Amino acid sequence: MNHIFFLYGIAMTTFAFSSIFFLKFWNASRDSFFLYFCIACALLAFERVVILLGTYQHVGPHQAEVSIWVYMIRLLAFSVILTAVVTKNRSSNRS
Repeated sequence: MNHIFFLYGIAMTTFAFSSIFFLKFWNASRDSFFLYFCIACALLAFERVVILLGTYQHVGPHQAEVSIWVYMIRLLAFSVILTAVVTKNRSSNRS
């Protein structure tokens, strides 16, 4: 069970650092594409925290991962990524 906590922790940390990475590029360029990806990575890091908390409460990793809240956070994160891509493509077509 400890290896599951470890792997979810690695995934959460990776998403959190990716969020900081995209925030740094957004700060330098002020391109909304990077801000969208920063938000999406932060949401995915938060989703891993929700899974870890569900697993820690003796629900089990598989039951925690199929929670409706986990799916809603993932849906929101991937919707933000889709919005970033569509917005970027529309702005490049206008130029």
